[in-house]
Amino acid sequence: MHIIGPAERYPAAAARTYTPRLASLADYSKMAATIGLERVVFVQPSAYGTDNRCLLDAMKQVGPSARGVIVLDGTVSEAALQDMDRAGVRGVRLNLASRVFRDAQQIAAMIHAAADRVGPLGWHIQLFTDVTVIQALADTLKHATVPVVFDHMALADGRLGNTQAGLAALLGLVSAGQCWAKLSGCYRVSRNEPDFPDAVQIVRALIAANPDRLVWGTDWPHTASHGHAHGSDPPLIDYRPLDDGHLIDLLADWVNDTAVLEKVLVTNPARLYGGGEPPNRW
Repeated sequence: MHIIGPAERYPAAAARTYTPRLASLADYSKMAATIGLERVVFVQPSAYGTDNRCLLDAMKQVGPSARGVIVLDGTVSEAALQDMDRAGVRGVRLNLASRVFRDAQQIAAMIHAAADRVGPLGWHIQLFTDVTVIQALADTLKHATVPVVFDHMALADGRLGNTQAGLAALLGLVSAGQCWAKLSGCYRVSRNEPDFPDAVQIVRALIAANPDRLVWGTDWPHTASHGHAHGSDPPLIDYRPLDDGHLIDLLADWVNDTAVLEKVLVTNPARLYGGGEPPNRW
């Protein structure tokens, strides 16, 4: 999930594509308690750029049940990385889709540079891009020295089904075990709210590829892909009015296997994010 704090304390980055609204930890915690979530992974939203203060402060408030995925720049010291590791950070995110960045050669260099920085810490790289970019990066990803996690089912298009370009590359990488996928953000795969039926085949193809390399997340507060002008700033976005209880119910229906569901919701994230074993700790 993402956390957005008060703008006066946590200003959005100047180079951003949208202006976020407040999405407070109190509001998230209320939702999480309602649907029974005990652990949380904070993921740095693109609107904050490389300023991870809001995420790190939220992790501190939550305590040991929190983990984090930051956005890194070249100015972060080794000591700061060690501090973040002790706080529960476990990965770095490359927000490629947010920047409409698709140059495979440059992305490969970014992956190598990130892996060099975070590999010694045992962290992973979270890649926000689509299946066709992943196809172009397949060789780089196959030989990555750290685990790579694909955001939001790699933005596969539910309308195109299982024969779409790039999906075979995604499934092959997940099947081989070096790469992971998040069964999250189904509204980025399907446009058919509220049940997103054309996302089902993508979810099930990933399960068939490797149920041990899948995790789930709310993607709260469900950022929309549109907004409205806010003075001279990038568009002020609205959040999608989605029922998080319904989203987790959909996951259970799509998986339709209690053992696999336990892997996706409990066992797999414990391995990816924490070094602990469920149910009492990461």
